Amino acid sequence: MAEQRIGIIMHGVTGRMGYNQHLVRSILAIRDQGGIALKNGDQLVVDPIIVGRDRDKIEALAKKHNIARWGTDLDAALANPDDTIFFDAGTTLMRAGLLERALAAGKNVYCEKPTSDDLDVAVNLAKTARASGLKHGVVQDKLFLPGLMKLKMLRDSGFFGKILSVRGEFGYWVFEGDWQKAQRPSWNYRKNDGGGIILDMLCHWRYVMDNLFGEVKAVSCLGATHIPQRLDEKGNVFDCDTDDAAYATFELEGGVIAQINSSWTTRVRRDDLVTFHVDGTHGSAVAGLHKCWTQHRVNTPKPVWNPDQPQTMNFFNDWEEVPDNWPADNGFKAQWEMFLRHVAEDAPWEYGLEAGAKGVQLAELGLKSWAERRWLDVPKLEF
Repeated sequence: MAEQRIGIIMHGVTGRMGYNQHLVRSILAIRDQGGIALKNGDQLVVDPIIVGRDRDKIEALAKKHNIARWGTDLDAALANPDDTIFFDAGTTLMRAGLLERALAAGKNVYCEKPTSDDLDVAVNLAKTARASGLKHGVVQDKLFLPGLMKLKMLRDSGFFGKILSVRGEFGYWVFEGDWQKAQRPSWNYRKNDGGGIILDMLCHWRYVMDNLFGEVKAVSCLGATHIPQRLDEKGNVFDCDTDDAAYATFELEGGVIAQINSSWTTRVRRDDLVTFHVDGTHGSAVAGLHKCWTQHRVNTPKPVWNPDQPQTMNFFNDWEEVPDNWPADNGFKAQWEMFLRHVAEDAPWEYGLEAGAKGVQLAELGLKSWAERRWLDVPKLEF
């Protein structure tokens, strides 16, 4: 067995998502397990270099995790022919420019979403990547969650019959920062910094719906700024000028109707921080991040509406949990391994920058629907 080295330039790993999910739980986990086995029997070994503007933070991360290579000079990193992948998990507003620089330097690119806050930029970026002949991808992490993988298994098995509707609930209470520290960075609530839950979450819901329930055909979205002021990381009060909640309805291919609420201003009383309830003619399912419960047509109870008597049925008891019949790896790590195989041995890959542009399209249409207070069709993008 021979070892193949693959060099990865990682940008934006000092942030919460870039650090936890991409650096520690993905690339370093792959490094520590000895790499990835390729079809030819070779072992693909990752060799990351972490790059960022804050020298102290980058150096501290490198020392903490025994990362030999780090730096603050992105141009120098891009000029190194021994590193063939560029990854970005930095800010949305910088992302497209960084990816264009990496593609121009001959690097395969992989990134977080959204790929831009502007559809034209996102589409042109995808076109540039396709024309370059380089490998490219965007994170679609929720497809690799155990709960949603179980939904896909149920769909593929025919469990649902004809899918009728999907109801999604995402979110939790993000503290304002006054008497408890906020769980999300303050830029999330400033439009000029790329904030807003519609731009953030409709990119996710696009790939979830397209891949699991049907291609999105139309959208109606209402946004809201429920909390007008918050405290930033330095304790200063600032005005929130973008949405912290979104209430959206989608028409999917085949007549499926999806309703998804996204909110940083809701207190959770459900099975998980995100749940998807899928109703079909033959059965229904409710999935969270990891668990999934089903109710078949033959096991569906027959409730009777009677507002004069307390409800005696416990509706949660009428559902059966889907077992964990396969080991579930971290979803980000699983997709990283797919992309690395795609680069190293041209393994199948379906999540290029085109998928990123589709997410930006839906977010942009959601914002436009809110502004114009009307339904909007989702045109097919051309790349």
